[in-house]
Amino acid sequence: MTDLYHHILLLLKECKKNNQKPLLVVCGPTASGKTALSIKLAQDFNGEIVSADSCQVYRKMDIGTDKIGIDIRKKIKHHLIDIRDPDQQYTMSDFKREATHAINDILMRGKLPIVCGGTGLYISSVVENYDLPLAPPNLKIREELQKEYEKGGNLHLYNMLVELDPATAAKIHPNNVRYVARALEVVMQTGPREPRKAKPIYQVFKMAIDWPREVLYDRINKRVDDQIDLGLLNEIKTLLLEGYDESLQSMQALGYKEYFAYISGQRPLQDCKEELKQNSRNFAKRQLTWFRRDEEIYWITPEDFTELCS
Repeated sequence: MTDLYHHILLLLKECKKNNQKPLLVVCGPTASGKTALSIKLAQDFNGEIVSADSCQVYRKMDIGTDKIGIDIRKKIKHHLIDIRDPDQQYTMSDFKREATHAINDILMRGKLPIVCGGTGLYISSVVENYDLPLAPPNLKIREELQKEYEKGGNLHLYNMLVELDPATAAKIHPNNVRYVARALEVVMQTGPREPRKAKPIYQVFKMAIDWPREVLYDRINKRVDDQIDLGLLNEIKTLLLEGYDESLQSMQALGYKEYFAYISGQRPLQDCKEELKQNSRNFAKRQLTWFRRDEEIYWITPEDFTELCS
């Protein structure tokens, strides 16, 4: 038995003894093997998977989000995948509400919930039981923010957030325009407010795979190449033909926005691929910074991961 499985069995034993609710969390950076690990755990511990990926919620966006195939989902139930159309908004509040509902449903049916994803704020909202402010989408504010973005770009929007809510701004990268804009939308409706943490609902065991940086970057580069071979460009062209504008929240995801210039004939494909590889590596670096701060994460060696998932 691996050390990882020993920890999980201890968690399950303690939860049964104390009548508590267990929750596994498979987190970490993009392309690190989270999906493969979560499937293995679901098979071995009678689990179901709750996706904590802010892009896999969108229908028709499969290859670019590295979405798990339908064949696997028929064998192991996945939640919060394909629950929005690409032109619909999805917020952290939506995730927290819907993930909590899914987790409780899984537990009620006697199975083990496994949250799997790389969106750190989404995971924290459930694990730490954030009491999130109610701030529904506001089209008027969004139009104002779009004008501000067109006027001054990413940094201008981020500086607005720093002025209005520095605590929230400190948790978001300036280049993450979607999160910055949503945070501004919330603070302009509710005022600055740190997410309050209520009493945790679940007994949580978090894990991530500890790849050497150069190996992780190689995995990212290979994924970008594989996505093209799998038909990503046709997926993007189909979305555009169906009327999903490239300015949509969903279409600004990594793996989509980088290819618009190629599809419109403005840049060579290789340049767009290299931009995506660099953007993905930068994103992984930010994710690692986020997760490394969490002292509760159990880091799995590459050797143990390979042994478990091979």
